[in-house]
Amino acid sequence: MRKLMSVVRLAGVALAFCLVGQNVQAQERPERPDRERGNFDPEQMRQRMMERYREQLEIKGDDEWKAIEPRVTKVMEARRDVGFGGGFGFRGMGGQRRGGDEGNRDSGRRREFGGTPSPEAEALQKAIEAKASNEEIKTKLAKFREARKAKEANLTKAQDDLRKVLTVRQEASAVMMGLLQ
Repeated sequence: MRKLMSVVRLAGVALAFCLVGQNVQAQERPERPDRERGNFDPEQMRQRMMERYREQLEIKGDDEWKAIEPRVTKVMEARRDVGFGGGFGFRGMGGQRRGGDEGNRDSGRRREFGGTPSPEAEALQKAIEAKASNEEIKTKLAKFREARKAKEANLTKAQDDLRKVLTVRQEASAVMMGLLQ
């Protein structure tokens, strides 16, 4: 009798789990068009970032934001250029993309998250892949470094321009957010 009761209890628990599982599966996920795959809107993301910056910098008036917003945008663009200017996206050691095959190196996914490489970065990468001479690689490396320095100078100028219109408190917040160094 004891054994039969244990089996009945176990069957009851299993049945309860099955019913609860079906109920959970039957529930639909709420629609979130902004989070569906393939519907990524970079402009919407940029707008949300700008709203976050405005909130973090504690900017209340539209006039103040009109003076600051274009400078924040320039800093973001310059920072992206420095960060991705030589970036090869998912490329790892030896020029191979992480998670991809070497033969399909020039697919669209190559630049999906790495931004568009600069012409200097592409020329250097091609020289490496072609096993070019040391002199050719040195020349392309020097051009790459020169282009990168120019982009870093552009970022520094954009940050200085932003810093000029911020209060000390806003400047500190901008440093904490990564807009300023």
